Amino acid sequence: MTLPVPNPARTCLVTGASSGIGAEIAALLAARGLGVTLVARREAKLRVLAEELASKYGIRAEVIVADLTDEASRSHIVSELASRDLVVNVLVNNAGLSTMGAVQNGDVAGELAMVRTDVEAVVHLCTALLPGMVERRSGSILNVASTAAFQPLPGQAGYGASKAFVLSYSHAIRAELRGSGVTVTTLCPGPVDTGFGQAAGLSDEEANDSLPKFMWVPVEAVAAAAVAGMDAGRAVVIPGIANKVGAASGWLTPRRLIVPLLAKRHPALKH
Repeated sequence: MTLPVPNPARTCLVTGASSGIGAEIAALLAARGLGVTLVARREAKLRVLAEELASKYGIRAEVIVADLTDEASRSHIVSELASRDLVVNVLVNNAGLSTMGAVQNGDVAGELAMVRTDVEAVVHLCTALLPGMVERRSGSILNVASTAAFQPLPGQAGYGASKAFVLSYSHAIRAELRGSGVTVTTLCPGPVDTGFGQAAGLSDEEANDSLPKFMWVPVEAVAAAAVAGMDAGRAVVIPGIANKVGAASGWLTPRRLIVPLLAKRHPALKH
């Protein structure tokens, strides 16, 4: 078991915790008696969830409002934790977003916001919080990538590349941390009905038609697999048998074959 025992001075920092996978993971950690610090931009939703978790599980639930695209705002997370005398022993880098469509038609600000959230924020928080974990010889990190990490993804080029970075980065720091008492797990979900596709610009119909129904995994099951994987100290968690097969196929199939096929199927490139 690698997840820590409850301690009122310790907390599980969960980014992107206002909804979806982040909110579900926060609830599962709280159910284990672990304090949580919820981070996102939507304060009202964070406070509702924090109050619910504190009331239901009797844990310390904190809220920090932050824009993960902004370096100063990310630094504020770290300083705010110190001001509240909280030590992070579980870090869940869950916040993420995607753009849709060909890069030639993309918006510069939107593309950079995606990279800052999906890549910069992961690096920033890992680099800031890992030294304390190593010093205490205890800690767990969950970095949320995607099955998009296993092959290029035309129509979401920056997103696929960002998640490939997260997967590679997580494997590397996991090796660096061997014997330190700190574990790193990468969650690579396939399609999950969390409103992620809609936020990126896909309609419900396009999101649901983009991948076969049997590949979709409920958000509750994804979160449960993530927490179980952290607790077991696993390197990679891919929820759903179909997604495991798809990830392996994406990794092993020659790029000259799979990339044109993905480009042809992606709903953002059909018009």
